[in-house]
Amino acid sequence: MLLLLAEYLQQYASQFAVFQYLTLRGILGVLTALVISLVLGPWMIRKLNYLQIGQSVRDDGPESHLSKSGTPTMGGTLILAAIFVSALLWSDLSNRYVWVVLIVTGIFGAVGWVDDYRKVVEANSKGLPARWKYFWQSVAGLGAAIFLYSTAASPAETQLIVPFLKNVSLDMGLFYIVLTYFVIVGSSNAVNLTDGLDGLAIMPTVMVGGALGLIAYLVGHNEFSNYLHIPYVAGAGELIVFCAALGGAGLGFLWFNTYPAQVFMGDVGALALGAALGVIAVIVRHEIVFFIMGGVFVMETVSVILQVASFKLTGRRIFRMAPLHHHFELKGWPEPRVIVRFWIITVMLVLFGLATLKLR
Repeated sequence: MLLLLAEYLQQYASQFAVFQYLTLRGILGVLTALVISLVLGPWMIRKLNYLQIGQSVRDDGPESHLSKSGTPTMGGTLILAAIFVSALLWSDLSNRYVWVVLIVTGIFGAVGWVDDYRKVVEANSKGLPARWKYFWQSVAGLGAAIFLYSTAASPAETQLIVPFLKNVSLDMGLFYIVLTYFVIVGSSNAVNLTDGLDGLAIMPTVMVGGALGLIAYLVGHNEFSNYLHIPYVAGAGELIVFCAALGGAGLGFLWFNTYPAQVFMGDVGALALGAALGVIAVIVRHEIVFFIMGGVFVMETVSVILQVASFKLTGRRIFRMAPLHHHFELKGWPEPRVIVRFWIITVMLVLFGLATLKLR
């Protein structure tokens, strides 16, 4: 939005041409979203407290969590508001990728909001029925997949890139739609499963989002993509602004969500942020690298799958409790230790994922 204004003013003052630079708009995106989160955060927490929109805690979970009952939730609304305002202000709104990411994020956020509202406000422990939750997630995921496939302007936009191997890409054809669907929906639910401790999900989301923003910038730059032997996707660089906004909004939210949390993001934030990461990873053609960088999300999801499968097949549980972070809590790890160690793991995985760009 402001980019259009800058382009108009450029005819009167050439200095406004500086807003054409993605790096500057990325920095402005971070700062805008961060300020919005920090300024509106206290007001939102007071509002949620006033409306008595508090988190309910499972009786069978770690005893240390019982004190969290009543902590305001649905704080993900603040994250999404900061992201949307910042992205709309500083992005090139003629870029189709920007709108795909915004629409997918918005739909998944709406699904999470309804689920949270039913659980907290209507006191319905089941929230949005699982079949309807996955139905709307599938609609958004498939819709994005079909749109990206049908509007692909080059073969590279639908090929699967294999890390560590130079110039190795696999033509997927219609399987691209299937892969895209599972990446978006799977990422959304993986982040949601990880969101169980104060700040546990938001910091890895910020780190992975920042790395994807860097990859988007490189993929959208013809010279950098040729040098690194990664696919060139015209227009993908614009997503650095969205990733920057996600990072700023996430850090602003972490100010209030860090242990002991003053507010939780709820499904409205977790489902939306996970979907956003997934669709960006698909657009920049680095799904496998995203799988590596989001290893914490993967571990949490796999722990739940293994726990359920083991109990149904053998009647025994592999972990003391799933997702995985609860297992370590029940082993005696203090909550801050679990959180920080998972953050450290994410830092290592993100750096490893970025290293694959050059190690080919």
